[in-house]
Amino acid sequence: MVSETYVECLVARKPSFIRNFIKTLLIMLTAVFCLIGIGFVPGFLVAIITGIGAYFAYMNADIEYEYLYLDKEVSVDKIMAKSKRKKAASYNMERMEIIAPINSHHLDSYRNLTVKKTVDFSSGQVDSPDKRFIMIYEGNIQVIWEPNPDMLKAIRMVAPRKVFTE
Repeated sequence: MVSETYVECLVARKPSFIRNFIKTLLIMLTAVFCLIGIGFVPGFLVAIITGIGAYFAYMNADIEYEYLYLDKEVSVDKIMAKSKRKKAASYNMERMEIIAPINSHHLDSYRNLTVKKTVDFSSGQVDSPDKRFIMIYEGNIQVIWEPNPDMLKAIRMVAPRKVFTE
């Protein structure tokens, strides 16, 4: 008998002022150059370029992360503008070293660790209390994320000495 645990969690990233500003600016520039392009062909070409830029700015302004825990593996998907899904990462819990709150004393021995890569799959909000956790993966990857209590409980069932919630 195989027992699989399935937990899903969705976290929306806080909208950045700069990303929203760039998105709005590119949309306005596209509209202006479309009007200019009616009488002047190069203006229409610039409108196409700014329109493409506006599309990508729109897609990257509204981002959500979906964490999925299934059978000792956490996968993270990036959902852009609630319409396009892209696989961001996958982590095997057997190669994870620790999961603890971002300000936990359990991470003190990892503070001076030289990490090759830091990825942030959190909302980017520093709340009180802070809901963000850090996962050290394979000793050289630091993952910042916001798992819900059910996901932490499921991971703790697999690796009880590696998951800290206080």
